[in-house]
Amino acid sequence: MSNADLLRQAISQRSELLAAAQAANTNCFRVFHGTVEGIDGLTIDRYGDAWLIQSFHQSLTQEELDSLGDELRHTQDLPVIYNDRSNKNSRILNPLAPELDAFARDEQEMSENGIRFISKLRHEGQDPLLFLDMRVGREYVKAHSQDKSVLNLFSYTCGIGTAAAVGGADSVTNVDFSSFALAAGRRNAELNGVSDKCEFIQSDAFPAMRQLAGMKVGGRRNQKLPSYPKLAPRQFDLVFLDPPRFAKSPFGTVDLINDYQSLFKPAMLATKAGGTIVCCNNVAKVERQDWLDALIRCVEKQGQSVASHQWIHCHKDFPSFDGNHPLKIVTLTLAED
Repeated sequence: MSNADLLRQAISQRSELLAAAQAANTNCFRVFHGTVEGIDGLTIDRYGDAWLIQSFHQSLTQEELDSLGDELRHTQDLPVIYNDRSNKNSRILNPLAPELDAFARDEQEMSENGIRFISKLRHEGQDPLLFLDMRVGREYVKAHSQDKSVLNLFSYTCGIGTAAAVGGADSVTNVDFSSFALAAGRRNAELNGVSDKCEFIQSDAFPAMRQLAGMKVGGRRNQKLPSYPKLAPRQFDLVFLDPPRFAKSPFGTVDLINDYQSLFKPAMLATKAGGTIVCCNNVAKVERQDWLDALIRCVEKQGQSVASHQWIHCHKDFPSFDGNHPLKIVTLTLAED
């Protein structure tokens, strides 16, 4: 099958999902998940008033790009932006025509379940400012935040925090190291009229979590600790933990394969008794039951227990080979004192 045939098939298989998205005032979603749907490393997404094609393994020819663009415009006549990220560092290789380039670099707006978010299809980072596969996480948080205090760790552009505030949270604390990401988060809060509910803390997550949990702030061996915002101990009704796969800082190492507990423990201790912590792990080779068992053991080592847990599964615009999506999301509700 040609690339255009595979895309047409993928769109057809999403007919119910796309109709539901339109009814829910959602115009950001994935229409082609190439790893599963026939073209490894190719993704095609709707981001508001544009289609975004991205190739991560092999560049598209102009003929391939034209055929895909024609198929997309047949579905919805919108500008088509192509980002060739086939180099190892995933930086964009291809230039765009001046008018398209200006459009891709300008702030755009999109809607997900009626919540407004900004996007940029080309900027200094490597994605358009909202991870579409986390839609189900934003839906969960929106539905479970009424009258609650919410802590959003590794918040990036604060999509989770914005959803919580729109869902009626009393307060939302977003923590991320990136000033660029938090600036986008502030814009998202402004767009939805919830700025008064949202706090934005620019900090390495390790010292922020440890201080909120009442733990001592430490660092990696022989590392001099830089300055960081000082925070008082505090617990939250709902904590969202969505770390990157791997990162190092003077304060610690984020390693979702070998040491998720170093992140989970302080996040869990910053969760009130009877509260809920939502944990995310996007490493495909991590086995979900083993990971859940490790989380439960960590809770029990702190003298607490898990009253209930719930798996949250990605929507069908992100299919997987075996029904087990690489992104794993589980909620743990802690037992009351």
